[in-house]
Amino acid sequence: MADTVREIERKYEADSTTRLPDLAGIDRVATVVEQGVEDLDALYYDTPDQRLTAAGITLRRRTGGRDAGWHLKLPARPGEREEIRAPLSDVPPPELTSLVRARVLDRDLVPVVRLRTRRTVRELRDAAGAPLAEVAVDEVWAWPAGEAEKPGAAGVAGRTEARWREIEVELTGGGERAPGLLDEAERALAAVGVHPAAAPSKLARALEETGLRPARPEDRTAAVASGKGGAAPRRKNFGEKESGKKGSGRKGAGKKGPGKKGTAGDLVLEYVREQLRVIVELDPAVRRDVPDSVHRMRVATRRLRSAFRSYTKVLDRGVTAPVGGELKWLAAELGVERDREVLTDRLVTAVADVPRTLRLGPVDARLRIWSERHRAESRDRVLATLDGDRYLALLKTLHALLEDPPLRPGAGRPAPEIAARAVLKDYRRLARRVRTALDAPAGQDRDVALHRARKAAKRTRYAAEAARPALGRPAKKFAKRVKRVQQLLGDHQDSVVARGALRELATQAQQAGEGGFTFGLLYGREEARAADRERELPRVWRKASRRKYRAALRP
Repeated sequence: MADTVREIERKYEADSTTRLPDLAGIDRVATVVEQGVEDLDALYYDTPDQRLTAAGITLRRRTGGRDAGWHLKLPARPGEREEIRAPLSDVPPPELTSLVRARVLDRDLVPVVRLRTRRTVRELRDAAGAPLAEVAVDEVWAWPAGEAEKPGAAGVAGRTEARWREIEVELTGGGERAPGLLDEAERALAAVGVHPAAAPSKLARALEETGLRPARPEDRTAAVASGKGGAAPRRKNFGEKESGKKGSGRKGAGKKGPGKKGTAGDLVLEYVREQLRVIVELDPAVRRDVPDSVHRMRVATRRLRSAFRSYTKVLDRGVTAPVGGELKWLAAELGVERDREVLTDRLVTAVADVPRTLRLGPVDARLRIWSERHRAESRDRVLATLDGDRYLALLKTLHALLEDPPLRPGAGRPAPEIAARAVLKDYRRLARRVRTALDAPAGQDRDVALHRARKAAKRTRYAAEAARPALGRPAKKFAKRVKRVQQLLGDHQDSVVARGALRELATQAQQAGEGGFTFGLLYGREEARAADRERELPRVWRKASRRKYRAALRP
C-alpha cells in the first residue's frame, strides 16, 4: 500500500567549510535537536531517454534512514512535491509505475544513477517540543548505475563520479502551518554565506555532473507533454517547397509565438500542446482519486477534441477526426465517474433541502447505498480505462501528431484572422441549435434540442478560449457570455439526468417497501427547475448573441 506525504523543502549549496548558523529563535523555533547521522543508498530509475527527469519527476529505491522503500516524487506547487512511498521490493512497484504510465508510455524504467548520502540531521522544534522542520547536511556521492559498486571506482570515458555537499531545510509536522519558517531559515543561512542550490534536486545535479545525458532534443515526447519542449518538426503543406518560400501554405509559421503576430498554426499547436500537458499531468491525480481531477481531465479531452473540430483550416480533418473519435471515447469513460459525482452532489443537496416532515422512509440511507454502488462501478471503469492499451495508444498518437502536425495552408495565415473565422463559425452553429430548441415542443423533444445546444455552446466557448492569445479581450468577453448560456443549458441537462435517477431510486424504494414519496417530491422540484431554465434561456441568449460581441472578434 502506497503512502503519500507533501514535501516542502529548499536546497542550498555547501562545502567543507560551511557551518550552520544558530537557527534557534527564527519564527517559532525554540530549540535545535541533533538527530544523528544516516547513511542512505538510492538507485534512481527513469526511461533511457529520461522522460521522468524532463517532467521533474523522480523514482527511486532507497535503503537506510527512517523511510527506506520506493519513493515517487511528483511536482505539486512551486517548491512542493507529492512523495508517494511504497515498501521495498526488487523491482519498481506497480502502484508507483502506474502513476507515471502516461509519461513513460511503452518505455522501460531502468536504473540511471546511484547516490550514496551521509546525512547529518537536526530537528527544529517549537517551545512545546513539537517538530517544525528538519535541517540536513548531506555528503553526496553519485555515479552512473551499474558502472561502479562503490564511490571511488573507475568510471567509463565521459562519465565520472560526482561528489558534493548540500543543505536541505524541510518542513515537518507543525512547520507546514508556518509558511514563514523557510524564508527566515533562508535569511539566516544567507547571513553566513549559504545560497540556494542551482540544481532543483540531487538527481538533476547527479545527471549533470556524472555526464549522463538528459532527454535528447529529438525525442520530445515527454517534453511535449510537460510543455517544456521546443517547436516540433512538421509536415510540409500541399504545394509547399522545401525552401518554405513562394507556394508555402505556412510561410513564416513557427517563427513567432501564438499571439496576435503569430500564425494560426502557432496558436492551435500551442493550445493542443497545453491540453495534452494537462491530460498527462492529471493522469496520476485521477488514479489517486484527487478531488476534481476527473472533471479537469475530462475538460482537457473535450477542449482538445473541440480544437480539432473548430480549427479545420489549420489541422487536416482527415487526420484529426479519428483522433477526435478516441478523445470522445476517453471523455465518455471519464464522464461516467464525473457525472456520478455531479449527480450525487445534486441529489444530496436536494434531499437536505426537504423538510424532515416530508422525508418519509430511509431516504438518506437509500441514496447512500445507490451512490456507493455507482461509485464503485464508475471508479473501476476509470482505472481500467487508464490502464488499457487504447488509452496508451491515444497518448502516443497525440504525441506523434505534435511531432509531425498535419497542417493545412491556413496554418500559415495570421492567427487573428483564422481564429475569428473559427469562433464565428461555431457561433452560427450554436445560434441555429438555440433557435431549434426554443421552437421545439415542451417535453423530450425540447430536452434533446437543449442538450444539443449545450454541446454547441461548449464548443463555441472552447474555440473562443483557444483564440484568446490572438484575439485578446474580445475573445475573453465573448467566451464569458457563451459560458453563461452553457451553464444554464447544463443545469437544465443535469435536471433531466437527475429525474432519471430519482425514478430509479423511487422504484428501488417501492420494491423494498419503503415508499417513494420523497423521491417523487424531488422529481417535481427538478421539473420546475428545468422549466425555470427554459424560461430564462431567451433572455440569457439575447445578451450573449449581441452583435457587438461578434463584431469585436473581427481583426
